[in-house]
Amino acid sequence: MPDPSIFRSSVKSCAIDLGRSQSRRQLFGRAATGIGTAALATLLNADVPALAGAASPRAKRVIYLFMHGGPSQMDLFDHKPTLSRLRGTELPASVRMNQRLTGMTASQKTLPVASSIFKFARHGQCGASLSELLPQLGTVAEDLCFIKSMHTEAINHDPAVTYLQTGHQQPGRPSMGSWLSYGLGSENENLPGFVVLLSRGSAARPDDPLHTRLWGSAFLPSNHQGVSFRSSGDPVLYLSNPPGIDAATRRRMLEGLRKLNTSQFQFAGDPEINTRIAQFELANRMQMSVPELTNLSDETDDTLNMYGDDVRRPGTFAANCLLARRMAERGVRFIQLYHRGWDQHYNLPSDLRLQCRDIDQPCAALISDLKQRGLLEDTLVVWSGEFGRTIYSQGKLESNNYGRDHHGRCFTAWLAGGGIKPGMTYGGTDDFSYNVAHDPVHVHDLNATILHCMGIDHERLTFKFKGRQFRLTDVHGEVVTEVLV
Repeated sequence: MPDPSIFRSSVKSCAIDLGRSQSRRQLFGRAATGIGTAALATLLNADVPALAGAASPRAKRVIYLFMHGGPSQMDLFDHKPTLSRLRGTELPASVRMNQRLTGMTASQKTLPVASSIFKFARHGQCGASLSELLPQLGTVAEDLCFIKSMHTEAINHDPAVTYLQTGHQQPGRPSMGSWLSYGLGSENENLPGFVVLLSRGSAARPDDPLHTRLWGSAFLPSNHQGVSFRSSGDPVLYLSNPPGIDAATRRRMLEGLRKLNTSQFQFAGDPEINTRIAQFELANRMQMSVPELTNLSDETDDTLNMYGDDVRRPGTFAANCLLARRMAERGVRFIQLYHRGWDQHYNLPSDLRLQCRDIDQPCAALISDLKQRGLLEDTLVVWSGEFGRTIYSQGKLESNNYGRDHHGRCFTAWLAGGGIKPGMTYGGTDDFSYNVAHDPVHVHDLNATILHCMGIDHERLTFKFKGRQFRLTDVHGEVVTEVLV
């Protein structure tokens, strides 16, 4: 049986959608089968407490900084100084414990320990240990919560990214941003509730694919899918009117489409038709709101300099971080940044330097910028990759060069703001940064914690599809209460 509070919201939403075009029997029939939840998001700003059943929300929005490819935890965050004396020795079988390897290292005759060549330093009163590659991030360490015991079952990129973003390794589930848009709606009717920004790393790596389904809504109503902004031309496709079409003409065209769709809705009663009408109207409003959003001319030189030189180049990670702050100010619910290039199977030292140069200053600037504007306290910032890297070298281990394979048994994520306890480290790994030693945090646990910070009980934000109630955390997940304020 569906939760009664959700059912009541479904009936109310369905009534708004269907108006008087259907009989009372049809109305309750659709609501009972879950179809009436299509317009739930429009009501949830008022009904969230009934749905959530969690603590009052500490965060109003999420900025998710996703490092696509799997950053090396032991070269950035998880310092293992004792490994230097074991460099080049074989990874003990007692540590590996017959873990399955990817096809890229399964045939290697040896698995030599590759201790990090980078120096580490402690930062702030919290004493967070960070690599020399992240000096600027160290300046905001007191605002960050490092989770060093993240783990996942997936060992290849596509299922691992899909798992972290949708709660399932196979395609076909809604993304986290879609769930939050569906559950909470948008605070700005002139901008999407879920926006995606892509940037390419400086490392000389082949581009790993990022499929649009990673920000898709799957079986949720389609107005909750992510809107991808572009770095050249119109920020959103077809934002500008074509030659010969002015705003008044566009308005008349939309009115004509609305009448046709309304007529079709009265005939078919499909709530997705009303979703289509709403999307057309949002697109029209975005013709005014998006150009204003992406125009950085009102930013001060001090702010631009804080993010670094790259901020003036559209499409860079720095520029996207500044855009993310501007979206947070304007009430966008979920802002997803993807930064590619972290899949360092070879030449890790040189490539990792380049990747960190891309993100170090902008990440620190984003935290500082949000904080000084009073936005960090209700904005949850998340930084993570889909998995970590192996302590053993992929290919030949050299004195100043090595590569690392995929590793799901442990990796590091950090969070800041929006209900997260600052200046702390949670969880830990063994001496080889190979296995979680204490306080494990699974993918579902991280997602449950993010939803909790937004005031949502992850077990109750569900959608009925093909006879089953689905949720972001599938049938797992525990809120990591120790990292909460």
